[in-house]
Amino acid sequence: MENSEYRYRNNARTQSGRPRQQVRSANPNRNRERTVFTRQYDFALLFLTIGIALFGVIMIYSAGYYTASLQNNPYRYVKSQVFSLMLGIGAMIVVSMVDYQVFMQKILNTKITLVHLLYILAIFLQTIVLVIGVDLNGAKRWLRIGPIQFQPSEVSKIAAILFIAYAVYQKRRDLDHFLGFVRIMIYMSPLIFLILLENMSSAIIVMGITFGMCFVASKKKGYFFVIIIAGVLLLAAVIFFGEGFRLARIRMWRDVENDAGAFQIRQGLYAIASGGLFGKGLGQSMQKLGFIPEAYNDMIFSVICEELGVVGAGLVILAFLVLFWRIVVIACHAPDLFGTMLCTGVMIQLAIQVVINIAVVTNTIPSTGIPLPLISYGGTSAAIIMVEMGLVLGVSRQIKQK
Repeated sequence: MENSEYRYRNNARTQSGRPRQQVRSANPNRNRERTVFTRQYDFALLFLTIGIALFGVIMIYSAGYYTASLQNNPYRYVKSQVFSLMLGIGAMIVVSMVDYQVFMQKILNTKITLVHLLYILAIFLQTIVLVIGVDLNGAKRWLRIGPIQFQPSEVSKIAAILFIAYAVYQKRRDLDHFLGFVRIMIYMSPLIFLILLENMSSAIIVMGITFGMCFVASKKKGYFFVIIIAGVLLLAAVIFFGEGFRLARIRMWRDVENDAGAFQIRQGLYAIASGGLFGKGLGQSMQKLGFIPEAYNDMIFSVICEELGVVGAGLVILAFLVLFWRIVVIACHAPDLFGTMLCTGVMIQLAIQVVINIAVVTNTIPSTGIPLPLISYGGTSAAIIMVEMGLVLGVSRQIKQK
């Protein structure tokens, strides 16, 4: 018995002296199928983005044809928008093929990353536009470099998204406390202040991006609701005790039928009302014939309602909802927190612009100049949004599935 037991124990060991069971565990894939992971590229998001942009080109042609014809160039706005979209789509594809984590890489063994450089560039551009910017309609919002003219505020939006995503990635737990949110607001305050000096509408978007991304990242939401209540009270104080052009806009909003300054919103409401359920037909809008100032820009949704009706406007909103859903899916499956926050920031920016633009056109809130993403005329905005969608597609490309 003792010899047989000795032989059993001896056979249970290998020449290295380890039990056979341990040898098998060192090579777990020896007797099982090898797992193969594939990278996912969200073509649905790609085609949906391009589809909305192409629809925007059609509507810009329809809404801006009359105004452009008065300038002896019927295709002026369409050509400019198509050129910007071509650049934007090319940039989107290139950005989507680059590992988005490259933005977090250190430069020359310092603490500075590409995220920091882009943030510093945004502050620089917002500063010089106040000094040497092109003055259009009484505001310096454009920079001209040779034949290229762009709005620095659009660059600042993508810089804000990348910077906040990186800050959250580094110290997410800090946002579970109010001081963590204050720290990020201190970091963002120089950029927000400079944008506010140039364009209040863009400042609202950047503040919304900052608040929204911090809200999503934090596990404790209580102090955010306190901030919201304080913001509502501050807004109420501005409405009842404020003065200047902001108060004038609130008065226009409250008396849109009679206030002379509410002409644009009033004509937009006439366009929405005359569209009915199915609209007058593409290209058949009457309000775009000089009644709605710059109908191809911020007020383009009213032309959509007039020409395509409630059904067409509803389909546009549905397209944006599907776009947001795809971004949320990518954010939920992102390989790291940085990728999740990038997608979150892009979605928050687009959602803010869609909601505010439609709310202004329908006179739900006081007027402010925020375009409808990918549809309103604006080359800089369209190109930058395409780059942002490239970041989201880049995150989707890093998602691994069996």
